[in-house]
Amino acid sequence: QVQLVESGGGLVQPGGSLRLSCAASGGIRSIFGMGWYRQGPGKQRELVATISSVGSTNYADSVKGRFTISRDNAKNTVYLQMNSLKPEDTAVYYCNADVRTEQWYRLDFWGQGTQVTVSS
Repeated sequence: QVQLVESGGGLVQPGGSLRLSCAASGGIRSIFGMGWYRQGPGKQRELVATISSVGSTNYADSVKGRFTISRDNAKNTVYLQMNSLKPEDTAVYYCNADVRTEQWYRLDFWGQGTQVTVSS
């Protein structure tokens, strides 16, 4: 059973930084793309950043130049370094992974979410 476990959320002041981590485990043959999404209060879930298996990245315009996505394929882990945080970055952040399972299915998995609050 594939699981994605996120960590690193919390409360930070505007202008501060946080680093989110998401580790995938259980029944994984390989992982294609990985990414981070977020859902702010009263908003729909939106893409933050994605990274392919070979390291190609894509960012939402709202986070370009402030956030950096990276991954460690040996650890099946994706990271999101968030700098210069703004109150509008406040949201629950979700990790996503496109996985080839040991049973050869290709499936999309989500983490449980981690809260990021930017406030003074």
